[in-house]
Amino acid sequence: MNISQIWIAVSIVVLAVIAVLVFFVAKNGKEKRLTPLASFAFAFVLAGILFGDNRFIGYGLMGVGVLLAVVDMFNKSKKK
Repeated sequence: MNISQIWIAVSIVVLAVIAVLVFFVAKNGKEKRLTPLASFAFAFVLAGILFGDNRFIGYGLMGVGVLLAVVDMFNKSKKK
């Protein structure tokens, strides 16, 4: 395993831990579920990390994931 593969593995583990803490552990005892749009955003960011060897594809997938996350946040703020 070279150093870039180690960093990819570490970043995936960190993202998984953050996802568990943010989305599945609720402060008031209720379970928070991911919206379908947030799930797609998370999947695109993970795919961008996995396909990071090709910068164009990796950054493109991460950009799509971030864009979907922003759209999801905007939709959630409109509902409240």
